[in-house]
Amino acid sequence: MILILYLNIKLKIMGKQMYHYTTVSKALEELNEKGFTIDFNIQESKIINNPSDFEIVHIYRYEGETDPGDEATVFGIKSITGEKGVYVAGLSAFTDKSAAMVLNDLAIKGKNTRFN
Repeated sequence: MILILYLNIKLKIMGKQMYHYTTVSKALEELNEKGFTIDFNIQESKIINNPSDFEIVHIYRYEGETDPGDEATVFGIKSITGEKGVYVAGLSAFTDKSAAMVLNDLAIKGKNTRFN
């Protein structure tokens, strides 16, 4: 059995988290329906160089039951200019200089609260 965990974090409401279950493809579909259409994997330097310009609105986490290589995280991201997009990271993407690690730090710190 595959364990799939969806985390929805609204950073504007500090500490309030909702948990749902879905797949990575379903997460991308749901985010696309909500207007998250930019692929930040292609533009990851924007996130790395200017992390304070971004807010994580949604985090979807997928975990395979037995194989850690099946793990993936889908971030729904909003910029201070209103751009909305996604960043998909596998387990190996979390290196010191990666956009995934920067986003992970933003999610943990919950520091961006200036967005509408």
